[in-house]
Amino acid sequence: MQYLHTMVRVSDLDASLKFYCKALGLDELKRYDHEQGRFTLVFLSAPGNESAQVELTYNWDPEGYSGGRNFGHLAYQVDDIYATCERLVSNDVVINRPPRDGRMAFVRSPDGISIELLQAGDALTPAEPWLSMENTGEW
Repeated sequence: MQYLHTMVRVSDLDASLKFYCKALGLDELKRYDHEQGRFTLVFLSAPGNESAQVELTYNWDPEGYSGGRNFGHLAYQVDDIYATCERLVSNDVVINRPPRDGRMAFVRSPDGISIELLQAGDALTPAEPWLSMENTGEW
């Protein structure tokens, strides 16, 4: 058996791509527009790790999605959790669980999907502003 991807339905493709690509740092690998089915599939991965993909499914006809918390979360290992969180904040993303421990943080996508960020290797030395930042919302 081989892992292929995780599919996440999104309600606003542009907002989702801004979150996953610009803020989180994933790369768009391929995109398929299905005229007859009225949906678009966009496959993303972390740079240099195309074997672990996220498939964003955008249905052209509006649908409301809920239960993002029931999905669980996507998890990504990052080289510098502080720099990653700074990039997310600069793109108007709320850090729901700040990396106070220099090791782990949680954010949410525009559709409420929880994203766990884990520091590669040893935890970074706890530092401000993350050290004293409170949790926000659910993560």
